[in-house]
Amino acid sequence: MIDSNGKARVIITNVSPVVEGGHFPAKTVINDDIPITADIFGDGHDEVAASVFVKHHTDTDWREIPMRFVINDHWKAVLPADKLGFYEFEVIGWIDHFATWRKGLKKKFEAGQDILIELKIGAELLEHAAALADDPAKAKLQQWTQLFKNPASPEAGVELALSDDIYQTMYYYRQKDFITAYPQIFKIEVERKRAGFSTWYELFPRSAAAEEGKHGTFKDVLALLPRVAQMGFDILYFPPIHPVGEKNRKGKNNSLTSQPGEPGSPWAIGNRKGGHKAINPDLGTLADFKKLVAAARKLDIEIAMDIAYQCAPDHPYVKEHPQWFKWRPDGTVQYAENPPKKYEDILPFNFETNDWENLWKELKSVIDYWIDAGISVFRIDNPHTKSLRFWEWMIREVRKQHPETIFLAEAFTRPRVMERLAKAGFNQSYTYFTWRNEKWEIEQYMNELTKTDMRYYFRPNFWPNTPDILPEALSNDGENAHIMRLLLAGTLSSNYGLYGPVYEFNINKPHPGKEEYTDNEKYELKHWDWRKYTRTGEIITRLNRIRRQNTALQSTWNIDFAETTNSRIICYVKTDHKTNNKLIVAVNLDVYNTQGAMVRIPPDKLGVKAGEPYRVADLLSGSKYRWQNEWNYVELNPYAMPAHIFLVEALT
Repeated sequence: MIDSNGKARVIITNVSPVVEGGHFPAKTVINDDIPITADIFGDGHDEVAASVFVKHHTDTDWREIPMRFVINDHWKAVLPADKLGFYEFEVIGWIDHFATWRKGLKKKFEAGQDILIELKIGAELLEHAAALADDPAKAKLQQWTQLFKNPASPEAGVELALSDDIYQTMYYYRQKDFITAYPQIFKIEVERKRAGFSTWYELFPRSAAAEEGKHGTFKDVLALLPRVAQMGFDILYFPPIHPVGEKNRKGKNNSLTSQPGEPGSPWAIGNRKGGHKAINPDLGTLADFKKLVAAARKLDIEIAMDIAYQCAPDHPYVKEHPQWFKWRPDGTVQYAENPPKKYEDILPFNFETNDWENLWKELKSVIDYWIDAGISVFRIDNPHTKSLRFWEWMIREVRKQHPETIFLAEAFTRPRVMERLAKAGFNQSYTYFTWRNEKWEIEQYMNELTKTDMRYYFRPNFWPNTPDILPEALSNDGENAHIMRLLLAGTLSSNYGLYGPVYEFNINKPHPGKEEYTDNEKYELKHWDWRKYTRTGEIITRLNRIRRQNTALQSTWNIDFAETTNSRIICYVKTDHKTNNKLIVAVNLDVYNTQGAMVRIPPDKLGVKAGEPYRVADLLSGSKYRWQNEWNYVELNPYAMPAHIFLVEALT
């Protein structure tokens, strides 16, 4: 016996979106339209048809979405992702004998040939379909059969054969043994909107006190919430809020010894007062924290917690579960190292412990605990230094019960590792944007993120700075660089964030020989004048308002770069076809000099007819210009405004 279906003549290849052969689901967010594509073809010259069957995990029945031919045997359907959770999809294809027949019928009729026999062949096809159909389709098919057998005229028969009604009916009644089904069913995970569009502000709660020299509390942060909301941020992210280790506590500027009163690094988690499920009492109580979380939600702000799976030497885990750590021959626990750096205040977990299953369960219980406290957004510290299989298990298990949970991977590491973390379930990821400065490398990186399969699993979150990273561009070039990098981050990516106070106040003094801030807030309390005005702070607020008002900036994937005559000017188009929101962004990458360029934007990218004038309104400055044809001129003074965010408007 031949192990094949000889009647199934269609081949299906290159199905997308597929992540690692279907081992992981592709990602999208609620109410986005996600394309499902495949290369589908058959032998000879017969017409081919194809469909996608989709089913949400809460549905009992599959839904069929016809695919449409694009070009070169490439087919496409669009899935409206209107439910959170998982969709399954399957691609099928078949030789469409009815479409083939009516194509030949039309040609023969136009050539003046006798088509009465052809109409009888069509009647046979309808009879086959009627045998498969239920009422009322069966009755329609039987009626059409008789009209083909006894047409009022050849013209009437052809007109019926070419009608949309008969084709749409015949589409769904094909013989099953002619169908090729791709041998694998794939998944798409639909996440909530904030996974795809979010604006993060990071601050240290211990530096939130209104009075200089005092340790900040959650109540102090509560007073800052209106300011954060007014600036347009919807996620307020805290470094770890747990008790800080007292043993080997770091001092100012990462000194190996601390002075009395120095708070230590919050990433050195745990002491005699508790560990990952406890709160530093200097910040307040669990009740204070829950009150803050609830107050933030009323302002449409979510509190994001930092989860750092590591321990201070005096963390309760070290005594209670010594098997979870590596012990040296001298009886001491192995602390974290990145030679020549030593992190004596931090002990990494040993993910190769024989007790790994209990370790995994306990680490997951930390997430569960804070979800119960009202948290649904977690920034995970250095996930690339923990077991990748652990993340796959933990995130999957958490999201089974809490699909709204968002995980941000803070992993500045090798590309394949970052990609694997995203596949394992991280909803958002830190990126190399921080170090992409030249026009060509920004364009190259964005095309990699948005025009390859990474688009279906790696969701970037652009941060110009972090407490650990003060890039050279910011430390050398001051306020203009802060504004320029901000505008790039917030228009290139739909998710972006700032280590806030130092950014809006343009603090940029590096530690000698290092790419990080001197007098770093990681090791000391700071006092900020939250009423202080800065130009950077004003533009942050303006940008965030523009992002909320323009849906084209609420997706990362809809970017097309424009040709420019000056490498110091980068220009790109972002459009949202659902709302007809069309933006042109131009940024001067030179923070010292005015730069101008001709920029080329084909009118079809904007839905404008060739040669037809249109207006661009600058959402940053309020200026308006009349543009026409492909090439137009921009000029940007970095001391005034280093960018245009143009809203494309029709001239009335």
